[in-house]
Amino acid sequence: MTFVTGAASGFGRGIAQRFIEEGAKVAVVDQNGDGARAVAEELGHAAIALTCDVSKGDQMQASINAAIEAFGGLDIVVNNAGWTHKNQSLLDVDYETFKRVYEINVDSIFHSTKAIVPYWQSHGGGVMINVGSTAGIRPRPGLTWYNGTKGAVHLMTKSMAVELASDNIRVCAIAPVIGATGLLETFMGVADTTENRQKFLATIPLGRFSEPKDIANAAVYLASDDAAFLTGVVLEVDGGRTI
Repeated sequence: MTFVTGAASGFGRGIAQRFIEEGAKVAVVDQNGDGARAVAEELGHAAIALTCDVSKGDQMQASINAAIEAFGGLDIVVNNAGWTHKNQSLLDVDYETFKRVYEINVDSIFHSTKAIVPYWQSHGGGVMINVGSTAGIRPRPGLTWYNGTKGAVHLMTKSMAVELASDNIRVCAIAPVIGATGLLETFMGVADTTENRQKFLATIPLGRFSEPKDIANAAVYLASDDAAFLTGVVLEVDGGRTI
């Protein structure tokens, strides 16, 4: 039983689909309720749609509770929902935008932890996977405040892994390189043209953007019994970008 945020599109949709392929029941969670319902319908009877603003603790708790009730339990939480400001000078990002990026990328993990960890502590354990970014490892100019959120995701993941290990709760992260998602142009800060894409691709040794299936495969592995001795890991899915 798996709970995936930001699952109406992009990486989250790919993660939800991959868990379905592995035989899991999946809660497709997104602020875009119509999008979540469309994905859940596409995935079939093993998926449910939940509308949730992950930056709101009450909504996160209600969604976690709904997933547990629907599935009779919940083993895996994937905190994938994320947002960014436009690639630009750090001085040009206003405070409201700064706050919103932190609310979605960082506060959401606080809220999901408060919602699910007590349940896992009383039910023998679970797995949390947080989607960070190569931006939190090897930051690039223009995304300073976004980079900071992903650095926080990685460090929280490691600290949570240590603190919760005695409860049989594993916490890992995935650090994707930029992907051809709806946020691509915002990350680049320029028009999405072939020329501008090539400039970014030149920084990735394997020569392509990440794809939802790349992130989804990593998530399924980290959640599986094959990764039972892994916790606190930040798995770079980046084509060599952070080397």
